[in-house]
Amino acid sequence: MLYGYKTMVSQTQDPLDPGYIGGFGRYRHYTRLNTPEDKDINAPNNDTPYSWAWLDLRAEPWVLSLPKIPEDRYFNQQWFDLYTHNFAYTGARATGFEAGSYLFVGPHWQGEKPASIKKVFRSESEIIGTLTRTELKGEEDVENMLAIQHQYVLQPLSEFAGQRAPMSAPEIHWPGWNEQRALSAEFIGYLNFLLQFTSPHPSEKDLLKRFEKIGVKGGQPFDLKSLPRDIQQALEEGAQDGLKAIKEVMPTLTNSGEVYGSREQLKNNYLYRAGGAFAGIYANSVEEAFYSQWSVDSDGKPLNGKNKYVIHFDKKDLPKVKFFWSVTLFDVPGRYLVANPIDRYSIGPRTEGIKYNDDGSLDVFIQHDKPDGSKASNWLPAPDGPFFVTLRCYGPDEVMIKGEYKLPPMQLVQ
Repeated sequence: MLYGYKTMVSQTQDPLDPGYIGGFGRYRHYTRLNTPEDKDINAPNNDTPYSWAWLDLRAEPWVLSLPKIPEDRYFNQQWFDLYTHNFAYTGARATGFEAGSYLFVGPHWQGEKPASIKKVFRSESEIIGTLTRTELKGEEDVENMLAIQHQYVLQPLSEFAGQRAPMSAPEIHWPGWNEQRALSAEFIGYLNFLLQFTSPHPSEKDLLKRFEKIGVKGGQPFDLKSLPRDIQQALEEGAQDGLKAIKEVMPTLTNSGEVYGSREQLKNNYLYRAGGAFAGIYANSVEEAFYSQWSVDSDGKPLNGKNKYVIHFDKKDLPKVKFFWSVTLFDVPGRYLVANPIDRYSIGPRTEGIKYNDDGSLDVFIQHDKPDGSKASNWLPAPDGPFFVTLRCYGPDEVMIKGEYKLPPMQLVQ
């Protein structure tokens, strides 16, 4: 929840933040692919420019209306709650390419669905967000993509239905973000603030009742110093132990289906979900996109641009997807795209000039300096230092969805 709050408050409340979208109830569309200068999200994709929006459902539900979209263009609207669960999807895979309107409601809404609404999505929290993706097929395609983005329409239900608007919800006083505080025992202050906008899930009611003994309660202030000294110390040690556990588990999280998804999919595995948020918050659920990554080479050593590597995909092992796939490189520890002389941040079947071997296999060359000869066509530039590489597969097959896809090794080139 914490890094979700960091993203939300910077995007909706801080006009000086580069990721500011202008508040709630409106889209901010990215009009180009991500570059190394974009720092508002860790490990961004470089295939589908983002559109961000946040909705406050306390006063009334909101409606998303989508246009008819050509079937050769991938797009999706991933919807997440304050727990960072992906609770709903609209788009090419989930709802198709036809025009339609969809209603998003909070946990307590009991109204009637307008006849023109295709589907109702209910969230566990009163505040939700969307990370929307629209495929961009190159610089010459920008105007076509923009025309589609601008037809994603968000409206409060009263406006959509032509009714009188309800009374506004109370003003929210947002706590300022402090990274040091959030990664200490003081995180409970942020947790309490966010819990007031949620409805306790049945699977967590007993847990939350126990947590009240240390000051965890939605909407209540938290004062660490008011607790007995031994409890203060235990909470601080627990926070640090938690951070250590997250850092230790992150390199092992190679199956995105265990890390990103709905509450039902993730089964309340808090450690994995936290690891996913640290690695790259708001990734898709596995049925929408399969993710895996290389953080070490075939000898188990961390990847570093001082070395040269190759990923070899046998023809039979090339990702089988409904839409497309790509391989993207990020620096460490920032987890951002890496500036390079050819402005290439990802590579895949759509990369101009990519060359397959005579037997249909594919080699991707990852190194800091440009490789010789024909290898340059399949070069993914690396920094002169630590990095990791992510495989993204949009519209994955059942092998990937079941977690059975075997990632080819990152081979060190001698």
